[in-house]
Amino acid sequence: MANQLLINKGIKKLFIALPQMFIGPAVLYNSFSNKHTNWHYLVMAIGIILCLNAMYFAFMGLNTIVKGLFDDKE
Repeated sequence: MANQLLINKGIKKLFIALPQMFIGPAVLYNSFSNKHTNWHYLVMAIGIILCLNAMYFAFMGLNTIVKGLFDDKE
C-alpha cells in the first residue's frame, strides 16, 4: 500500500522546486544580458543558486514520492 504522507511530502517539495525552475534560468539570462553593470556576478550567483536549489528539491521530491510508493517497511 502507498504511504500517502510521504507522497504528500514529495509533492510539496516538487511545488517548492517548480517556481525555482523558471526563476533561476530567467535570473541567469538577465545576468548574462547585463554584463556592463557591477551587479553581474551577484545576480549570476543568485541564478546559479536558484537553479541548484530547484534541482535539489526536484530530486528530493521525486525520491520521496518513489519511497512513498514502493517502500514496504510498514
